[in-house]
Amino acid sequence: MLEAPRPFLDVSRSVTGRAWTDRLDGNATRMATAIAQRSGISEILARIIAAREVTLEDAEKHLDPTIRGLMPDPSTLTAMDALADRLAKAIADNETIALFGDYDVDGACSCALMARYLNHFGINPQVHIPDRIFEGYGPNSAAMDKLIDGGASLIITLDCGTTSDAPIAHARARGADVLVIDHHLSDHDLPNATALVNPNRPDDISGLGYLCAAGVTFMVLVAVNRALRLRGDTGLPDLLKLLDLVALATICDVVPLVGLNRAFVVRGLEVARRGDNKGIAALALAARVSGPLNPYHLGFLVGPRINAGGRIGNAAMGTELLTVDDEHHALALAARLDELNSERQRIEIEAVEEAAAVAEMEIGSGEGPPVLVLASANWHPGVVGLIAARLRERFERPTFAIALQPDGTGTGSGRSMPGVDLGRAVIEAVETGLIAKGGGHAMAAGVTIKPGQLGPFRSFLAQALSLDVTAARAMTALKIDAALTARGATVDLIHDIERAGPYGSGNPNPVFAFPAHRAKFPQIVGKGGHVSFTLTSGDGARLKAIAFRAANTPIGDALLRETDTAFHFAGGLSIDHYQGREQVQFRLTDLARPKG
Repeated sequence: MLEAPRPFLDVSRSVTGRAWTDRLDGNATRMATAIAQRSGISEILARIIAAREVTLEDAEKHLDPTIRGLMPDPSTLTAMDALADRLAKAIADNETIALFGDYDVDGACSCALMARYLNHFGINPQVHIPDRIFEGYGPNSAAMDKLIDGGASLIITLDCGTTSDAPIAHARARGADVLVIDHHLSDHDLPNATALVNPNRPDDISGLGYLCAAGVTFMVLVAVNRALRLRGDTGLPDLLKLLDLVALATICDVVPLVGLNRAFVVRGLEVARRGDNKGIAALALAARVSGPLNPYHLGFLVGPRINAGGRIGNAAMGTELLTVDDEHHALALAARLDELNSERQRIEIEAVEEAAAVAEMEIGSGEGPPVLVLASANWHPGVVGLIAARLRERFERPTFAIALQPDGTGTGSGRSMPGVDLGRAVIEAVETGLIAKGGGHAMAAGVTIKPGQLGPFRSFLAQALSLDVTAARAMTALKIDAALTARGATVDLIHDIERAGPYGSGNPNPVFAFPAHRAKFPQIVGKGGHVSFTLTSGDGARLKAIAFRAANTPIGDALLRETDTAFHFAGGLSIDHYQGREQVQFRLTDLARPKG
C-alpha cells in the first residue's frame, strides 16, 4: 500500500494554490539516514539522493557516475552493428558523406559530433539543416536530391528520419545509402533505410530510450571506432573529448538525467569547462556567463542562442558554430546568434501575452480543457514551442501552440508534463488521419495541420489524454527536500548538493523551504518581469533572491505588496559568480502564509 505524501510546514494551499509535501516518505527517510551513516555524507545530501530512489548500494556510484561504469555495449541497440559497419566502410573508402540534421540543439550537436568525427579522417561532409518554415522537420526529397547531386553516396540523418519513409525511399532509389540515427517515437512501419538505430523503435530492447539523439550518436561513434579497430585502423579519435556536445544536447533536449545521461553531462561539463570547443566557448562569452559552465548555463543561456538560428534565422548556424575551430569565426557566429536570440525574445514575449489571454478565456472560471490547443496567424512558426512551454508551465496542462498560414495550414509544437505521453498521442492522430503530419516523444511533439483539422485534433487530444492529465495534475503538489534558514544556505552547502547533480528532467532540482522568512527590497527587473528581493531570517541573515517571470502573478503581488509579512518560501539554490566571488542565490518557486 502506497504511503500518502506527508505535508511540509502544514502548507495545504500556497499563494499559487498548491500543497507542499515532503519529497521523502517514511521508507526514503530511513534510507537517507542509512546512506548518511554508511557513506559519511551530509544529512541533506543523503535526503536528496534517497528521495530520488537511490539505494544504499548505489549511493556511491550515483555520486560519481562514469561512462565506463554506465555505458552498455552499443550492440545492444537494434541495427547498430549494421550501421557501424556501413559507416566504417565509408570512412575506410573515403566516400563522400552527407549529414541531414534537425534544426534544434540536439540536431546541431548530433551533426557536429558526426562532422568532427569524420573530420578526423579527412572527410569533410556536406551538411544540410532544413529551414523550419519552408522545409519543416525531417528529410525531404528535394534536399536528398541536392546532397546526392553533390556527390554523396551515403546520407546520415541525425535526430530525424524515423518517420521519413518517402524521402529515404527516394534517396535509395537514386543509389545512395541512408543511415538513420534518431531517438523519436515511431510506429511499426519503419522506413527502408540501409540501417536505422533508434532506441525507441518498436523492436529495440536496449532500454536506452531516454537518450537524446546526440547520446545515440555518441554510442554509434563508439561502435564505429570498434569496427575500424577490427579493420586494423589505428589513431582513432578520442571520443571523450566530444562529450561537451553530448552534455549540451542532453540538457537542452530535456531528456531524463538518469543512468548514462548523468554520466554524459557530468563528464561533458568537465570537457566544456576546458573551452576546447570554440563554438561553445564563444556562446558562453556572448551570453555573459560568469563562473564555470554548469547545466543552467547550457540549458538557459547557450542552448537558446543555438536554437535562435533555427527559429528565426539560418538553421545551419548552430551546427556550423559547434563545428568551427577558428576562434574569430566562432566569435562572429556567436555574436549573430546572440542578436537573433534577442529578437526571438521580443517576438516570444508578444506571442505569449496573446496566447495567455486566449488561454485564460478558454479556461474561464472552471477547470477548462485538459489540453490547450491554441492557434494564431500572428505567431512566428519559430517560437511556437516556446509559447507552448510557457503556457504549459503557467496553466499546468499540456499545450500546443500552432502558427497558422494564410491558407489555413499550420505548424505547431506541443509541450507536456510528466505522466502524459504527448508524442504517442500525436502519432496516433497521424495514423488515424486527424492531422497531416506529426511526431515527437513523451514531453514534446510537433504537428502539421491542414484546414479543418484543428477542431478534430483538439477534441481528440481532450478525449485521449483527459485521464492522464487529471492524474498528472493531481501530482502537482510542490515536493520539498529539506528546510533551511538563510544563514544555513551557504556556498559550501551548494557545492555539497551539486554532487548529486546534474539536476533536471528525471532528477529534479532540490527544493528547499525557508520557514517564516521575509522578502525585503522587492523590485521588478529585466524584460521578463522578474522580481528580485532579499530573503531575510529572524536572526538577520540575508540571501540574494529572485522570482522569475513573477510580475503580475500571485507570487509577484505578495512579494511587492506584503514586504513586512512573514512567509514560508520554497525554491532552489545556486551559486552566483560576481566579480570573481561566489555568493548564494535563491530562486523562488512558491510561497505560503504560515497558519495560525
